Amino acid sequence: MSVERAVFLDQIQERGEYRTRAEAERVARVVLALLGAHMAGSVRAELAARLPETYALVLLAPLQATEPLSPERFVRATAAWIEGATERTALWDIGAVLSAVAAAAGETLTREVLLQLPPGYDLLFGRLPAT
Repeated sequence: MSVERAVFLDQIQERGEYRTRAEAERVARVVLALLGAHMAGSVRAELAARLPETYALVLLAPLQATEPLSPERFVRATAAWIEGATERTALWDIGAVLSAVAAAAGETLTREVLLQLPPGYDLLFGRLPAT
């Protein structure tokens, strides 16, 4: 079952300390588009099913990465897509969005998502690295 759009955006807005819902919406779309480009198969579909429809469609957009991005390159790519962002602010934006995604996904699905991504994404999702 997916979370409601308003609840999801409220979580991102609160976690990112954004002044407006529009700011939270903008970073959510960028981060989810980039994340979706690095995921495939049933895990991507299951994650999309846990998100509000608007964001599920962004995650499922047919954007495919040619190669997996390391967490550092994911941060740089996010900064490049968000007007006025720096790597430091992009890291903050990613944390706000991906921690809300992890909350919507639950522990088991979040672990499955992390298995599809290069090592080091744990921290971007607000998790300690797996040992």
